[in-house]
Amino acid sequence: MDGAVPGNPCFPGTYADPEGIVYGDTVFIYPTRSLPFKEQTAMDCFSSTDLRHWTKHENIISTDEVKWAWGALWAPAVLEKDRRYYLFFGANDVHEGETGGIGVAVSDRPEGPFKDMLGKPLINEIVNGAQPIDQFVFRDKDGSYYMYYGGWGHCNMVKLADDFKSIVPFPDGSLYKEVTPKDYTEGPFMLEKDGKYYFMWSEGDWTRDSYRVAYAIADSPFGPFERVGTILESDPEVGTGAGHHSMIQSPKTGRYYIVYHRH
Repeated sequence: MDGAVPGNPCFPGTYADPEGIVYGDTVFIYPTRSLPFKEQTAMDCFSSTDLRHWTKHENIISTDEVKWAWGALWAPAVLEKDRRYYLFFGANDVHEGETGGIGVAVSDRPEGPFKDMLGKPLINEIVNGAQPIDQFVFRDKDGSYYMYYGGWGHCNMVKLADDFKSIVPFPDGSLYKEVTPKDYTEGPFMLEKDGKYYFMWSEGDWTRDSYRVAYAIADSPFGPFERVGTILESDPEVGTGAGHHSMIQSPKTGRYYIVYHRH
C-alpha cells in the first residue's frame, strides 16, 4: 500500500466524511453518502490492498436496521476490538428534545452488515452546546477508549464503557468534558505519536473554500488543545473545501496518509 498512487478522487461516487482504517493488510474507507438529507439512509464502504484498486461494499448499514433513525446516517467512526468490528454513526439532525445523535453498530466482518447495538442513541443530549455528531473513537495507550465529538462549534470528550454500550464517568465523576479548540467547527480526530497527542478538527464553512483542517499538540488526550496551524486546506488545482478528514498509517513503512473529502 505504498509508492505512487493515482490522482484523487480515490473511487467514483459522491461521498463525504471519510473514516480510513487499516485492518491487517487492507485499507478500508467508510464515508457518508452525499445525498439529500432524507435520502441519505444507508452507508457503503470501500476496501483496497494497494490504494489503487478499490472494492465497493454496499449498504453496510441502513435505517432499516437503525429503527430510531428517521433521517440521514452520516460521519462513521470505526474500530476493531476482540475480533468484532464497531461502527459509530450520526443519525437525524437532532435538536434539543428530539431523538437522534450518535449510535453504535457491530459486525463480525469489517464490510458488515452492521447491526444496531442499542436500539437507541448512545448519546442523544445536547451537552455544552455540542450537537452529538461527527464522533471519533480513540484508544489510548492504557487501553481506555475516548470519543471526541460535536458540531455547532463545540467539541466534547467522553469515556466509553468497555463494551461500547454506554459512557462512563471520568475519575472526577464527570461524564462530559468540553475540549473545544480555537476556530473549531466539527470533525475531530486524534492521533498519538511518540508520547504526543495530535488533535485535529475541521474549521470554516463546510459549504465554502474556507473549510479546512487544523491541529493542536498536547501531552495528554485531555488537552489543552492550543491551535498550532493548518494541515489541509483548499487547493484550486486539486479541490476546494478540503476537510472532515481521518488518517491512516502504513503497517509496512509507518508513513501516514490523510483521507478527506472535497467539493
